[in-house]
Amino acid sequence: MRVHIAADHAGFELREALIKHLSEENYEVVDHGAKDYDKLDAYPPMCIACGKAVAGEPDSLGIVIGGSGNGEQMAANLVNGVRAALVWNESTAALAREHNNANIIAIGARQHSVEEAIRLVDVFLTTPFSNEARHQERIDMMSEYEQQR
Repeated sequence: MRVHIAADHAGFELREALIKHLSEENYEVVDHGAKDYDKLDAYPPMCIACGKAVAGEPDSLGIVIGGSGNGEQMAANLVNGVRAALVWNESTAALAREHNNANIIAIGARQHSVEEAIRLVDVFLTTPFSNEARHQERIDMMSEYEQQR
């Protein structure tokens, strides 16, 4: 599976650790930056690039990382076809996939240890969408609105 990843300065070190972990787990990782540490960089361009890549490749998933993950989630969600979920524990990581068929997760690097973040990513990447009709109906409602705006 291809996994797209992006982070600003606050998530720079975690991004590097996740790229290493995911590569060791045989995921194909596509890095959308930041390529160099810059404490003044801005997350929207790299998170939007990650979102565009995931939306353009429906079988892929994505990860956006910042200090809290909030802004990164918001930026990724600007892209049509993206359903980015902020995750903070294993339950939210699993439910993002099971119920919402999220295709990107946002993680706050200042909120979790590297080990915790790796676990959240692993849960997200290995949890399938439930395909329950009620969940698909809700996703369809959001997609319909997204196409009309």
